[in-house]
Amino acid sequence: MPRPVHFEIHAGAPDRAVKFYTTVFGWKFERWGEEPYWVISTGEGNGIDGGLLPRVGPAPAASTPVCGYVNTIAVTDLDGALASVSDAGGSLTLPKNSVPGVGWLAYCTDTEGNIFGLLQPDSDAAPE
Repeated sequence: MPRPVHFEIHAGAPDRAVKFYTTVFGWKFERWGEEPYWVISTGEGNGIDGGLLPRVGPAPAASTPVCGYVNTIAVTDLDGALASVSDAGGSLTLPKNSVPGVGWLAYCTDTEGNIFGLLQPDSDAAPE
């Protein structure tokens, strides 16, 4: 069965986006030759790596619904990750909710207008 093996983040200001994702998640970015493209290493273990490139066209408006895929990142402390997102210039898009038997999920928007998910695994998660 085919599985995702790579993701890409489109950014109006690539340097700002690199700073955001490095600050929030500790991801490593490496410029790929002379191209305006950065390879992203998200760490060891389960998961995938990706790339970052300049956005072609305008950023999505704040009220625009999701158009594309939402990448969800596993975190050990959702509340702490949400604080890091805010401190780094991102914003909360969908507040923390329980996904029964899975964990706690929230959606955020990065400095470039991209929506991403944060999931704290917790098999005991239940609505509060």
